[in-house]
Amino acid sequence: MELNYKEFGQGDPIIILHGMFGTLDNWQTIAKQLAETNTVYIIDQRNHGRSPHTDEMDYVLMAEDLKNFMEANWIYSAIIIGHSMGGKTAMQFALEYPDMVEKLIVVDIAPKAYEGGHALIFEALFSVDINALESRKEADVILQEKIPDFGVRQFLLKNLSRNKKGGYQWKMNLNAIYNAYSTILGNVSGDIPVDVPTLFIRGGKSDYILDTDEALLKEYFSDSTLSTVENAGHWVHAETPKELLNLVKNFVS
Repeated sequence: MELNYKEFGQGDPIIILHGMFGTLDNWQTIAKQLAETNTVYIIDQRNHGRSPHTDEMDYVLMAEDLKNFMEANWIYSAIIIGHSMGGKTAMQFALEYPDMVEKLIVVDIAPKAYEGGHALIFEALFSVDINALESRKEADVILQEKIPDFGVRQFLLKNLSRNKKGGYQWKMNLNAIYNAYSTILGNVSGDIPVDVPTLFIRGGKSDYILDTDEALLKEYFSDSTLSTVENAGHWVHAETPKELLNLVKNFVS
């Protein structure tokens, strides 16, 4: 599984993993700023962006994808940053390969199972007849019937790309993500606790990491701290990039 990636800068390696429905481009602005002092890799996880599509998808496999990527690029250990689904991949990787993790930064996700909340998004995406689509505007109008939030629609439409022969296609493997959804919502697993230095960052307007989860974070990652960006929701890196960047830079240094 050769993952698609972009590389910026020079120095000690930082690897960034996006969330569900995302692509590496979601983190490009942050990556370029971190590249002032580090070599930064942003990666499309399997079934996302321009990385390979496969029917199989779980956190053990995605952690293995990351291990293979690091070995292929001669990276012996790195600072790993992950958001949401990417945060769970990063945690699974740290649990399985702690010696390959210099530091771990997990953005707005905890090592626990979640209830589903993406039913309308899946319905909206499946309602787009991708083979008959004539424009991005048409796709936006279709999505708007179930997704009124403009920002969420624009985030999802980043997955839409033109075919070389004309027409459109999804960059993501929508069927595989849908079939693996319960697994994506599920917990990470491994020998705990791990003593990798870990920073959890949560949005103050998000309910993905609750105050009552703090003991759980320590149970999995004994050397962990939790920071809150008060004005952010779940997409901390998109809503408050400056605040997130400051937290990351302070922790990295």
